[in-house]
Amino acid sequence: MQIVIDNLWVLFSAILVIMMQAGFALLEAGSTRMKNAGHVASKQILTIGIALIAFWVCGYGLTFGEGKWIGTNGWFLNLAQSGDLKNEVSFFFQFSFLAVSLAIVWGGFAERAKLSVYLIFGLLYCVVIYPVVGHWVWGGGWLHDLGKQDFAGSTVVHLQGAIAAFVATILLKPRLGKFNSDGSANSLLGHNQVYSVLGVLIIWIGWFGFNAGSTLTVKDGFYTYVALTTHLAAAAGIFGAMGMSRILTGKISFGSILNGVLAALVAITASCAFVKPWAAVLIGFIAGVVAIYTGWWIEKRRIDDPISAASVHGIAGIWGTLSTGLFAAPDLVRKVGVGKSGLLYGGGFQQLGVQTLGIVVTISYVTIASFLILWALKKTIGIRVSKENEQQGLDVSEHGVYGYAEHFVMKVSRQKKEVS
Repeated sequence: MQIVIDNLWVLFSAILVIMMQAGFALLEAGSTRMKNAGHVASKQILTIGIALIAFWVCGYGLTFGEGKWIGTNGWFLNLAQSGDLKNEVSFFFQFSFLAVSLAIVWGGFAERAKLSVYLIFGLLYCVVIYPVVGHWVWGGGWLHDLGKQDFAGSTVVHLQGAIAAFVATILLKPRLGKFNSDGSANSLLGHNQVYSVLGVLIIWIGWFGFNAGSTLTVKDGFYTYVALTTHLAAAAGIFGAMGMSRILTGKISFGSILNGVLAALVAITASCAFVKPWAAVLIGFIAGVVAIYTGWWIEKRRIDDPISAASVHGIAGIWGTLSTGLFAAPDLVRKVGVGKSGLLYGGGFQQLGVQTLGIVVTISYVTIASFLILWALKKTIGIRVSKENEQQGLDVSEHGVYGYAEHFVMKVSRQKKEVS
């Protein structure tokens, strides 16, 4: 009976994480302009399709198959069952994490990338980027053996997605009209802040599956503790972000509140099972602060990151990964168990060193792999839509339809006025 309940719990958690795609659709569509809303939202469906097929064919085997550097078996889910979880249940849970990581990647492409680039890069991300770091940390690879702590994916899911998004942002260059000749930035405001708020609420709820589900069992009730630390951090992130927004701009923007929640959730994801509640609050608060500050700093460097993927998922992911070396409690680490026997560090310089190593190699590998793929695409098929198509909007230029009928009516009315 316990095995059945555990399998149901993990499958339910996978469903919660998959439903986060609905949150990403609302958040990203609401944070971008009306003329691109349908395109941006529909990418989340594309994300599920690409990730599911690619992970089934070989991604899951590359991540969790046998091998120190990469999995070498398990294609088409042909792996011997390990532990009490059915392979299918484990597959759906791990696929849901990959889908979130790929959704983060798309933030760097928003409002200016070709649809064909999403297809090609998305497929390669699921096969040659995400599984490599995933295997090193979660699949029994060398970082796992060193005792790298990443309970639910601050590094594996969020940092990887953010780095790939940032590389895309650099290669695609800013959206038209984002920066003036003097370097000052213009606000390309999202068309629906209510969508963005609803999106973050859905994502926040999905995080119950993300972190608490990563316990993989309900046997000892530890999932409730993980849920507690996760959502204490998220609440604290709101206030850290609000404070920094007020300092930088004199106002508390909608975006700062939403990004504070997300950054805190990203940060606590690595350490939610390893830290005490007070530390979770501190981790979340600092994540909110650094996410807003680094987002502001990145824009000052004339880098156009439409949904702040680099700061919310990247910088907060780095902070969260490092925080286990600062705050991990030995009794909790022993309870969870990480790495080979004798490498169950409970914070301190040794753990901090392992965490730092994991960050450095992840950034290095994902940056190089993403750049090579996108550079090759840029030199062959091109990665950015034409100026005319970008001005028209990707809903029409890439899909041939309007995401909003109102947008079509507005355009027709404007043309009639010009003619008259």
